[in-house]
Amino acid sequence: MAEHWTSRRDGFRAPSPWVLRWTDVVPAGAPVLDLACGSGRHGRLFLERGHPVTFVDKDTSGVADLADEAECLEIDLETGAPWPLGERRFGAVIVTCYLHRPLLGAIVDAVAPGGVLIYETFARGNEAYGHPARPAYLLEPGELLEAVRGRLLVRAYEHGYDEEPKPGIRQRIAAVNSA
Repeated sequence: MAEHWTSRRDGFRAPSPWVLRWTDVVPAGAPVLDLACGSGRHGRLFLERGHPVTFVDKDTSGVADLADEAECLEIDLETGAPWPLGERRFGAVIVTCYLHRPLLGAIVDAVAPGGVLIYETFARGNEAYGHPARPAYLLEPGELLEAVRGRLLVRAYEHGYDEEPKPGIRQRIAAVNSA
């Protein structure tokens, strides 16, 4: 399988500043889902902090070194099959550089009571900066807000241009399940 484009950019090797900003909101010891994990840069951070981590990606070779200390599930999330994690809930669901709209509801549902969704990906307008440029991979303005409306409490939301780690338009949300 081809190397994921984020692994070829230095700025995408370290944890995202957005994810780092919200790590302390994750309940101590709660399970963490690193969805579309790539090399596992975020799940690795939570493993170091003592959380059990489930890594999910269509190619888990980037986290193969963690097979003895974490759950690594090689799943293509875009086949149209039902959400593969069933009713499992996590203290944190981390999603970066990934969008597959049919999964947004299931992603929100996977946040356990007291847990947090930390989501960051590219948004409309990023076409001017290169990959990703297809509308299917770009959030519409306010789309993450709509995905959590009435379900999670928004702690922070941003939409706009960033220079790092790659110039582009991004949308981010941190939202907690206050149920």
